[in-house]
Amino acid sequence: MVTSLERRIADSLDSRASRSILRRVDQPPSAEDGAPLIDFSSNDYLSLSKNETLRERFLEKLSRTELILGSGGSRLLDGNTTAHFALETRLKDFFNGPAALLFNSGFDANVALFSTLPQPGDIIIIDSLIHASVWDGCRASRAREQVWTFEHNSMDSLERRLKEALSEYEGVRAGETTVFVGIETLYSMDGDFAPLREIVDLVEKTLPRGNGFIIADEAHATGLYGPRGRGLVASHGLEDRIPLRLHTFGKALASNGAVVICSPLIRSYLCNYARSLIFTTALSHSNVISIGCSFDLLEDGTSEKLSKQVRSLCMTFVKKMVQITAGVPMALLSIPRTACLVVQLPDHPASPIIPLLTTEPRPLASYLQKKGYLARPITWPTVPKGQDRVRICIHAGNTEMEVIGLVDAIAQWATDRLGRQSSASNARL
Repeated sequence: MVTSLERRIADSLDSRASRSILRRVDQPPSAEDGAPLIDFSSNDYLSLSKNETLRERFLEKLSRTELILGSGGSRLLDGNTTAHFALETRLKDFFNGPAALLFNSGFDANVALFSTLPQPGDIIIIDSLIHASVWDGCRASRAREQVWTFEHNSMDSLERRLKEALSEYEGVRAGETTVFVGIETLYSMDGDFAPLREIVDLVEKTLPRGNGFIIADEAHATGLYGPRGRGLVASHGLEDRIPLRLHTFGKALASNGAVVICSPLIRSYLCNYARSLIFTTALSHSNVISIGCSFDLLEDGTSEKLSKQVRSLCMTFVKKMVQITAGVPMALLSIPRTACLVVQLPDHPASPIIPLLTTEPRPLASYLQKKGYLARPITWPTVPKGQDRVRICIHAGNTEMEVIGLVDAIAQWATDRLGRQSSASNARL
């Protein structure tokens, strides 16, 4: 017998399938001959997951430790081992912060920050394209009735929101009500950068009583930017003005987990109120060792060399994409204006994330996979309606020939598509 719950669930899935937005966890795609596809999709920006030095160092440290498997419990019980505490101390010093607190993932950390820190009556203002984990934290917050958004990376929109808070709330004017501003430093779908200095200057100018509190998610920037990969906040010299930062280890650092850099007071508060920390088993000992090995490569300068390789490959990709899209309708294929800044402005940082904007993301991704390149279609509800794309990620381990081959495949797809459209138009005539 089919229950009412099963029927409603099936109807929801059928609805998504009919709109081509049904998500699946399937066997990873491979080339027609069974070979792995060339990776232009994952967040392994520095290609550390395949780095032999990192692998050897990790295995060597595993062989010398008595504690490998598990962690023993939550951080507040038996999961607070010497290894966990030592890693936090190391991360505190590396990121030039007063204190550090480990989390099992960036998702858990964002949920903790936004559900726990805002107090009743406070206001949360977040970028409209911020990660889903921040939204989940806001929904669980005691300030959930006052969650506002500002237009993505728009200083005018953020200023209007800040002035709206000042106008409507005496507590904001008096400095008693905190205004939290949530941003990512590098956005995971658009691949563009937050105007960090402008945001800090605006918040401090508009809220001179010090009740503006910026939370910066550095998930996609950690390891790639700043001295020794400390992130974009460090790159801009803003560590003292954005003291609350989130860094994750599951992207460029080829591990998993996250750390919140904060004050000792906030660290203590999170330990007492953050449910995603209190009620979950701590990172395993092998995971802690893995994170430490990745930071060895940041501290010895390896990551900076790999970051330069990423920048060089990004320049190649963007330059060639500008050439092949010159005569192509924007609806069929284009790259954002922000992606082109890396070739227009010599000092502009290169983003490893470059979206191919297209009304046909699934056919394009399928074509590229058949040609041997792993690229994924991204559609609503992951991105706003009308902003479908194929998300390209460049890695230090990609070669220049692979990047050129990818662009050639994209160009061939666009040419084929335009040819079919022209043939269909002529047939109608």
